[in-house]
Amino acid sequence: MSYLVIFEELKELLKKQNRPKEEITDIERAFEFARKLHEGQYRISEEPYIVHPVEVAKILTELKADKNSIIAAFLHDILEDTDTKPEEIEQNFGADVLKLVQGVTKLGKYQFKSKEERQAENFRRMFIAMAQDVRIIFLKLADRLHNMRTLGYMAANKQKRIAQETLDIFAPLANRLGIGKIKAELEDLSLRYINPEKYYEIAKLVAQTKNDRDAAISLLIDNIRASLDENNIKAKINGRAKHYYSIYKKMERLNVTFDQLYDVSAIRVIVDDEKTCYEVLGIIHSKFKPIPGRFKDYIAMPKGNMYRSLHTSVIGSKNKPVEIQIRTYEMHEVAEYGVAAHWRYKESGSVKSDNKYDMQFSWMRKMMEIDKDSSNARDFVESVKLDLFSDQVFAFTPAGDVIDLPANSTPVDFAYRIHTEVGHRTVGALINGRIAQLDTKLKNGDIVEILTSKQFMPKIDWLNFVVTKSAISKIRLWFKKYNREENIEIGRENLEVYITKPVFDELLKSGEIERTAHEMNYKTQDDLFAAIGYGETTLHKVANKIKKPASATPPDIKNIPERTTQDGQKRRKDSRKYDIVGLEDMLWSLAKCCTPIPGEPIVGVITRSKGVSVHRLDCKCLYDVEPERMMDIKWADTVSKGTYVAHIRIETQDRPGLLKDVLLKIADTNLSYANSYSKNKKFGIIDLGIELDNIETLKKVISNIQSIPDVYSVRRLQQKEQNFGQKAKKHPNRHKPNHQDKKQ
Repeated sequence: MSYLVIFEELKELLKKQNRPKEEITDIERAFEFARKLHEGQYRISEEPYIVHPVEVAKILTELKADKNSIIAAFLHDILEDTDTKPEEIEQNFGADVLKLVQGVTKLGKYQFKSKEERQAENFRRMFIAMAQDVRIIFLKLADRLHNMRTLGYMAANKQKRIAQETLDIFAPLANRLGIGKIKAELEDLSLRYINPEKYYEIAKLVAQTKNDRDAAISLLIDNIRASLDENNIKAKINGRAKHYYSIYKKMERLNVTFDQLYDVSAIRVIVDDEKTCYEVLGIIHSKFKPIPGRFKDYIAMPKGNMYRSLHTSVIGSKNKPVEIQIRTYEMHEVAEYGVAAHWRYKESGSVKSDNKYDMQFSWMRKMMEIDKDSSNARDFVESVKLDLFSDQVFAFTPAGDVIDLPANSTPVDFAYRIHTEVGHRTVGALINGRIAQLDTKLKNGDIVEILTSKQFMPKIDWLNFVVTKSAISKIRLWFKKYNREENIEIGRENLEVYITKPVFDELLKSGEIERTAHEMNYKTQDDLFAAIGYGETTLHKVANKIKKPASATPPDIKNIPERTTQDGQKRRKDSRKYDIVGLEDMLWSLAKCCTPIPGEPIVGVITRSKGVSVHRLDCKCLYDVEPERMMDIKWADTVSKGTYVAHIRIETQDRPGLLKDVLLKIADTNLSYANSYSKNKKFGIIDLGIELDNIETLKKVISNIQSIPDVYSVRRLQQKEQNFGQKAKKHPNRHKPNHQDKKQ
């Protein structure tokens, strides 16, 4: 589409919004200014470059952004891609527009050690600028949204990297600002490039079931409308399909297939005022049977991004549950456009807002505090992602003040969020009037009272369960200042265990540990031990810096004595400890959550008491692991003979004898277990534990199983899914067994 056509659509939108003629004239002037400067420049798609700023400006116009934000959209790449000086932008369009343009301009003229460092600094700068003027993030979100819409023209590796970055940073940011319209599209587009197979599978299934779903929803809407008409209630009622990423996450979270999801579509009822919302709820519950535990009142207790609505699920036609959302027109506007629906701007750029919205978005100001506590840009970005963009929990002080925290936060996180001294003095907590342990995970609506002592009494063990970066840094800082001797002892003992006592004693005697301390910018080896004790550095980092003595090299595997296994095979004692490069002479074990096998990518995670835990690189348990606890490791070219158990799930058509067909296909391997059960009499699941020697054998097994006509899919399992399969056997009402569980 020509950029002139897009600009005409933008102008028509401005007119429908009743913008003043002078405002539209200024926007046209910005368009012409940008068009001349970008003339001769083209995007990877071979479109004229000006298409991009025009599309960004159009997205902002749809968000009903102010004039200066739309002007800045036309100019947002000018400083980076042309020779235009900042003074020229200020002279033509004012200081406020210049501030917005500079807020989104990348750090192209600065030197950094790596792309990651540059990107982290970009994000840090963007977040800090956003805390000062939220319009900057509107502009950045619109810019990212159009880039994602045209991501198909990029190289495959860039597509995946940009999509993951969008899912990690920009989609949660849109959600935090309450801009549901942009959040949903960013998530769907990200899924398309991160997991294209799943994206197109869901898209196909949604399209295939559309007619049946629309018919059922239409019937329910007619029934609701008739009931509301009887009570003289005017309402706008419509049905909508959930976006693909939402469906994907729900399937993954509940470990179910698409046909087992009952709320792929939802009905939305929009009325004039808040009182009518509750009247409509009562009418719907009297007409249709509500599902217990599925009602949520986000009007009385709004989400942190200002989202307000009533959610309920009822039994609809054909006894299938349907989700219904009830809200006012104002609430709907907020759900679609978030903070943009409420905040209005003066020409100077200062924000006019109600106090209640200032309270809702106080998290923006927290970014300034996080910046002070972070040693570098990367730490800052990780803290923002963890503390601000993770799922939120809203707890209350006894006085009724709301404290927002990341999911899985504890009373200790709550205490440090109130004040540092409250955190340091914490000795106990009351949750909803009852004494609770300090590692209890808080839930939405909990009333938390912190019990304190007169003395500072933080515990180093709190670091095992607190989740907010601010609490972690404050606890570490306290121990760094006031508990030096204990930290030295803890750090010394941990390092001794980590590298083994003989090696530690030799390194201490030779002065190697003292040298390592100096190399890591610590004055003495005691300073290094203390840093390990209170968590400023990790054992892995220290061990990598130490030059081990020649006598500490691992013995030749050929010289390890042999022993006989239960099956009569000869095997060298402790030979498996040398199967992984990077973990020689260290205590390690294979993670039970993902059960890695030789040949596939792995990573090491340092634990507090059990050495190094070896995970598959795609293990979901790694999401919450701090980067400094991870080790680069790999399988040795030649590993000791032995077996490793891989857990797989086979999704099939449910028919008698299918388990037998599967077992015949893998007759050459040993089974540790085989479980099968059915869902809704059409869909079957078989869970297998297979003993293998390497990843290539597993690939061959999966290929053999996939050749069976009635098999839909075969995939690796993680531990929580294995547990789900075991629970399924115990709940026949949910998953009726089709075959006898079989063990070999």
